[in-house]
Amino acid sequence: MEESKRLKTIGTGIPIPGNDTDTDRIIPARYMKCVTFDGLEKYAFYDERFHEDGSEKEHPFNESRYEGGSVFIVNKNFGCGSSREHAPQALVRFGMRAIIGESFAEIFAGNCAALGVLAVTAGQDDVEKIMAVVQDQPQTEIRIDLESKIVVYGEVTAAIDMPEAFRMSLVEGSWDTTAQLLANEPEIHKTAAEIPYLSLI
Repeated sequence: MEESKRLKTIGTGIPIPGNDTDTDRIIPARYMKCVTFDGLEKYAFYDERFHEDGSEKEHPFNESRYEGGSVFIVNKNFGCGSSREHAPQALVRFGMRAIIGESFAEIFAGNCAALGVLAVTAGQDDVEKIMAVVQDQPQTEIRIDLESKIVVYGEVTAAIDMPEAFRMSLVEGSWDTTAQLLANEPEIHKTAAEIPYLSLI
């Protein structure tokens, strides 16, 4: 249960306002020519952050007051569009550890869960209030409790939700399927030996 305790206190926020933020906006397709996901954080929201000459536009990711923020606050249907994993990978490498929104594209939310990232939903009013607090007081600590399904920011508490399968995998620390396989290697070999068609290989 140590993992669930760690997930209860997250950090400060970064507001990313707007509905229907798709994966092409999160990371333009031209920056996906990579063998691994390393370095993708440089291209997160690239076209919204920079002009063609490389100078900065106004964007939360460029604002020093949000530096170090690990809880992203978004609106409706975040992560829609293509199912590419590069979008959440880029955000994780930028520093995202949790994301609170009105709703998420299903595949994006699943990719977040697979990366151990909390993608939780809250009501529109609550999301707008959290976003307003973060914009006004960027150093406000945001704490997410997946067991109680609440988010606490400042003196305010709000209800959050998440598909139960994703929630339990994060609470129990079972989201990392690769680690689970490695930890249970003897059992895997034992089971594989009992499968007739595998024993023929």
